[in-house]
Amino acid sequence: MPSTPEYRITAVCLGNICRSPIAEAVIRDRVDAAGLGDVVVVDSAGTGDWHLGHGADPRLLSTLAANSYDLDGHISRQITADWFDRLDLVLAMDSANYHDLQAMAARAGVAPDLHMFRSFDPGLAHLTAPHPELDVPDPYYGGVDGFGDVLAMIEQAADGLITQLPARLGR
Repeated sequence: MPSTPEYRITAVCLGNICRSPIAEAVIRDRVDAAGLGDVVVVDSAGTGDWHLGHGADPRLLSTLAANSYDLDGHISRQITADWFDRLDLVLAMDSANYHDLQAMAARAGVAPDLHMFRSFDPGLAHLTAPHPELDVPDPYYGGVDGFGDVLAMIEQAADGLITQLPARLGR
């Protein structure tokens, strides 16, 4: 049987040290649990360059560890337009990221499959992007509780995404 080409999902926030790494860890966990880890590759990036080369926020790492998620060796990266030809699904964490990614794609003359991540949350699927209720708030300037709140939002959206993933893979 021929091997199935990889399906690439990238979660994108501003600095790639808080929200998008949480999404990366949670989506990867859900993909593996669904038995799709052999065909789906999950990663993350930021639209900004402030934290390039830095590891994930320690509050994020403790929140993930407390909830049995793994994100070993994460190093912040910045998405650029040349990524779009290698990605199957781009997930923006908030409206600003969504607009930045749309503008980047327009300048490059490409049309990536771009969604606000929370649009996969079944309770929010009726909203049209970009909508403020689809934003995953940035917990960077708050306390550790904000990371738990963000994790819960991301888990809801990831669960919704996983229900749609087999159709996206043609399965």
